[in-house]
Amino acid sequence: MIHNAFLRPPRPDGWTVDDVLALPEEQTLLQRTELVDGVLLVSPWPGLEHQRLLGKLQRALMPALPDGTELLPGVNVRLEGQRLVVPDLVILNRPGADTLAFAASDVLLAAEIVSPSTKVQDRILKRAVYAEALIPFYLLVEPDSATLFELHSGDYEPIAKSDNGELHLTRPFEATLRL
Repeated sequence: MIHNAFLRPPRPDGWTVDDVLALPEEQTLLQRTELVDGVLLVSPWPGLEHQRLLGKLQRALMPALPDGTELLPGVNVRLEGQRLVVPDLVILNRPGADTLAFAASDVLLAAEIVSPSTKVQDRILKRAVYAEALIPFYLLVEPDSATLFELHSGDYEPIAKSDNGELHLTRPFEATLRL
C-alpha cells in the first residue's frame, strides 16, 4: 500500500526532519521512513529473519551494557542537516531520555542488519552518514557475518569480524554475539 505522503512531489528545497517527524503515524507504520539531505528513503519494515537476528543481538548485548547506556531498537536518530535515520538498533549514552529523535551525539553504537531492500543503504550510505555524524561505533550484520567498525580520523575501520558465527567485542564493551 502506498501512502499519500509518499505520493507528494519532491519539494523544491527537499523534505525537512520536522516534516518527517510530523507525518501521521498511520502513514509511517508499515514503512521505515528516513531522510538524507532532504530526500525521503522509504523501505519496508524488516521481515521475520531480520527480526530474529535483531532479537539475538539484543539478548547478547543487554547483559553486557555498561552503566549509563541503553539499548533501543528502531528509534529515530537526527543527524546534522536534513538527515533522520532509523538504525536497526542503537546503544545510547543518554539512557531514559524521552524524545522523538535522539541526537547523533547520544549514540555510542549504531547497528544495521542488512536486508535485501537495504543492502546499498546499510553498506555504503549509512556507514558514510554515521561516520560524518561522528558516531563512534558501527555494527554491520550480514546474514552470515558481522563486522564492528570504530571511527578513526573521520572514517570507520574494522576492529572485529565474526568467525564461525560469533563476533567477539572488546570495544566499546565486552560481549559475544552469536549469529
